[in-house]
Amino acid sequence: MTYTENLWLFFLLILGIIIVPGMDMIYVLASSLSGGRRQGLTATGGMMTGGAVHTLYGTLGTGFLVAFAPRFFLPLLVLGAAYMIWVGFSLVRSSITVSSVEGAGRRNGWTTFRQAVTTCLLNPKAYVFVLAVYPQFLKPVYGPIWLQGLVFGVMTLLIQGLVYGAVALAGDRARSLLTNSPAITVWIGRGAGALLITAAAVTLWESLR
Repeated sequence: MTYTENLWLFFLLILGIIIVPGMDMIYVLASSLSGGRRQGLTATGGMMTGGAVHTLYGTLGTGFLVAFAPRFFLPLLVLGAAYMIWVGFSLVRSSITVSSVEGAGRRNGWTTFRQAVTTCLLNPKAYVFVLAVYPQFLKPVYGPIWLQGLVFGVMTLLIQGLVYGAVALAGDRARSLLTNSPAITVWIGRGAGALLITAAAVTLWESLR
C-alpha cells in the first residue's frame, strides 16, 4: 500500500468514526440547542482541541501504554464511561428550555469549551480508536512518525470542524423554531441524555469484551 492509499484509508475511517452520532456530536448539538450558534461552535472548538490531544496520544503514547502500563487502560475507560453516564443522567433530570438560557452563551462560553474538551478526552471510544487504529497506519516506511501523526491530526481536526460545525449550525436553526415550544426542548435534552448514557454503556461494554 502506498502512502497516499494509506492516507485515504485513514481519512475514510476517521470520517466514518466522526460522522456516526456519538457522545461528542450529542454534546455539540445540545450546546447549540441550549445556547445558540456561538455555544455550538464553541463546543466544536472544544472537540477539535480534544481531537488534537487524542492525535498526540495516539502518535506518542500508544506503544508506551500498551507495552509498559496496560493496567491503567481499563481504569481510564471506566472513568470516562462513568463521567459520560453522569452527564447523561444530569441531562435526563434537567428541564432546560431554550428561553431559560437565552443570553447565557457569552457568559458560559468558557464553561462550554472546557466541558467539550473534557467530554472528548473522557470518551472511551476515542481511546479504543487510537489504540486499535493508529499502530496500523503509523509506519516507519512512510517517514518520520511525528510527521505522519501531524498529518493525521490536521485531517482529524478538519473533519471534526466540518462535521461538528454543521451540527452546531443545524442545531442553532432548530433552536429558533423551538423557542416557543419549551416542552419539546425539554424532551430533546432528556433524549440526548439518554443517548449519552446508552453510548457510554455500549462503548464500555465493547471495550471490556
